[in-house]
Amino acid sequence: MTELRTPGSHVAEVELAIDQVTIVNPAEATATVRCMLGPVRRGARFDRIRDSAEAIDLELTQILAYFGRPVEELDPVHTALVTLRGTGVQLLTSATPRSGWQVVQGTNPPP
Repeated sequence: MTELRTPGSHVAEVELAIDQVTIVNPAEATATVRCMLGPVRRGARFDRIRDSAEAIDLELTQILAYFGRPVEELDPVHTALVTLRGTGVQLLTSATPRSGWQVVQGTNPPP
């Protein structure tokens, strides 16, 4: 996938590692995550799962951090409960000792 960029524009790559995931419905999941690359802002779009050919299109719609407080962004190495909505929710998996953490990758919304 090629991003179109205008001079001076910046597309921020972001990553979340999923520890535990709960599928709420076919288009929504909540997950306990750790920010691996960011900060990740609310509205970020995730279009791939690391080491997978499966296509996803998920939007980060809510971040609850620091004892359940809503925040607009999550800094690297911090954990939070997030809500993801869109296509590919069913492909998200919880971590196990054998599989490790699944990592979703994408970009932040424009500032």
